[in-house]
Amino acid sequence: MALTLFGTLFVMLLLNIPISISLGIAVLMGLLTGDSMTSYVIIAQRMFTSIDNFPFMAVPFFILAGELMERGGISVRLIRFAKVILGRLPASLAIITTAASAFFGAISGSNPATVAAIGGLMHPAMVKAGYPKAEAAAIAAASGTLGVIIPPSISMVTYGIVASVSIGTLFIAGIIPGLLLALGIIITSILTCRRYEKKEETKSESAFLVLKDAIWALLMPVIILGGIYGGVFTPTEAASVACIYAFIVSKYIYKDLQYSELRAIFAKAATSTAIILFIVTLSAPFSWLMTSGGIPTMLAEKMLGLFQNKYIILLMINLILLFLGCFLETQSIILLMTPMLLPLANALGIPPIALGIIMVVNTSIGMITPPMAVNLFVASGIARISIEEISKKIIPFLLVEAAILLLITYIPEIIMWLPNILGK
Repeated sequence: MALTLFGTLFVMLLLNIPISISLGIAVLMGLLTGDSMTSYVIIAQRMFTSIDNFPFMAVPFFILAGELMERGGISVRLIRFAKVILGRLPASLAIITTAASAFFGAISGSNPATVAAIGGLMHPAMVKAGYPKAEAAAIAAASGTLGVIIPPSISMVTYGIVASVSIGTLFIAGIIPGLLLALGIIITSILTCRRYEKKEETKSESAFLVLKDAIWALLMPVIILGGIYGGVFTPTEAASVACIYAFIVSKYIYKDLQYSELRAIFAKAATSTAIILFIVTLSAPFSWLMTSGGIPTMLAEKMLGLFQNKYIILLMINLILLFLGCFLETQSIILLMTPMLLPLANALGIPPIALGIIMVVNTSIGMITPPMAVNLFVASGIARISIEEISKKIIPFLLVEAAILLLITYIPEIIMWLPNILGK
């Protein structure tokens, strides 16, 4: 099963066949190696249930909200305000994208939703300012990894339940690693993108007048955050609220949106959503075949059985998780690997809280690691470019995030410092 799945997938990718089609062909070939017709029924169920998911509804709504904000002048006003504050910094729009993603991570707890919301808003602005499409999409995808690391996080909740540890402590422990990742992405953006951004004259603009013009745009995250933390609506429902708010402000306050533009806006949002859902639908049966065949468990047992040194074992744990992140969904990895890795971490002297953060960071990085990189799927849909184009530009960000992952793995005190200070 393993040889059939991965062999077929890699051959299809080498032949430059789109990832979604490659995944479907690999699943078909995997099924042909089995002898039970039950698998075909389960495959259909997996394809349907992968998108029949209430939290996942946030993605198309945030994509639509991003389109409305772009066409309705909200994004222009937000960017103008941010330029007044951060305009003297190199690669300021990339910095704004990362900072906004970290902020939005505290709203949604979802990587794809973060990429859809912030990427949909900032990608057109970065392209207009001189960034190549692929570079801007890579920044949005990399910044989106903060979605499940900056608490609250759905992945941390899952780990806390499986490992029987405090979810509140996990949230606290995720703050410093999340900030480190945000800083790493910002530094990488400055080093790789500062030559792209066009210099615009902003000396004549008064900060007060820019703030006054952008106040309705700035109220949007306040309303969404207040609604979520006030218990008025869930993060998924917040996506639809964002659409309604963006429409009202764009049409009736800023008056930059025309009814004639709505058809094109909905069509573009629907197309981007369809591309993402098609890939996710075909990735679900691939993940199921992997787990049902015991491939992750077999891989972990083989690799960990070869070494005795603590630091090599920690490296192997990260490599296994990063590898699985290329092919499996975050929740599946946590549910599958936590019972296996928790006793091993205890034997190595790694606190369960630290292991949870390491796993969450690993699986989040997996979302920008092809072939099944959900963040890249969302970003490619927004930018309307191929996964291959983004994959080339994501490499520097991937290396930086992997380096920070190794840092917190070998120095778990970084993770545990804030919980220890607060007595958690």
